[in-house]
Amino acid sequence: MTNSGNIHKGWFSEICPMWEGIAVSLKVEKLLYSKKSRFQQIDLYQTRSHGRMLVLDGIIQLTEQDEFSYHEMMAHLPLLSHPNPENVLVVGGGDGGVLREINRHDDVRFIDFCEIDEEVINVSKQFLPSIACGFNDSRVTVHIRDGATFVRECSGCYDVIIVDSSDPVGPGEILFKSQFYRDLKHALKPGGLIATQGENFFLHPDWVEKLMGVTRSLFPIYAYANIIVPTYTGGHIGICMGSLGPKLTAPARPVPQMLQSQLKYYSPEVHRAAFVLPYFAEKILKDKGV
Repeated sequence: MTNSGNIHKGWFSEICPMWEGIAVSLKVEKLLYSKKSRFQQIDLYQTRSHGRMLVLDGIIQLTEQDEFSYHEMMAHLPLLSHPNPENVLVVGGGDGGVLREINRHDDVRFIDFCEIDEEVINVSKQFLPSIACGFNDSRVTVHIRDGATFVRECSGCYDVIIVDSSDPVGPGEILFKSQFYRDLKHALKPGGLIATQGENFFLHPDWVEKLMGVTRSLFPIYAYANIIVPTYTGGHIGICMGSLGPKLTAPARPVPQMLQSQLKYYSPEVHRAAFVLPYFAEKILKDKGV
């Protein structure tokens, strides 16, 4: 899939069969990069109002204006749910935003980062330096590999695993399979936890049911959190979380003031509130026994 058909009179529209009948549109000023990698079409635009925008296979991955909401929550929800997260794995997220947020935690000692498409990393370093700065930390070890294979080869390695996947199409599809979640559990240390991109309960209630059903079957503690991201279709996205010990719906420890002062979205209050879902979303999960 390319983006050429999604530009009309200077507007980029995210038109995708995964969410039929709805689109997000942003005014674009310039196409800064466009290339098909081995795995996907990568496009990067300068927008009129939202800074630079990264698009993979026609789907918006981030804009500079609101990327902080997704990246902060994907990192700080799991890290602050764990009492002592020393070893962390990130699967996907070649832009480096989740890494940037993890790097703010002094107690993290080692970060493995696994991304299948090195070109996304290269493009992000070139055009999104304020986000891709996450790769600059000496604690980060980058592995250019298939994430599912990498996780399958790990056993009892990590306190926290964060899966910053794209949607369940293209190279990200395998990261939504039940076997992958079983492998994530196997890769955790005792008392570890996972956080995975959990789709949108307005647009994809079936996917939310499936992902949380798998999580529930594997982990004694599980929860679903919600993040507001205006430039994602539907305006928000979820996080599926599973734990082998720590509670998830409140911070396990105080948030250092130095860390809090660097953030725009996450706070202890937002941590708790993220797990309070609309009644219909709670009902979807409860009706399926989640």
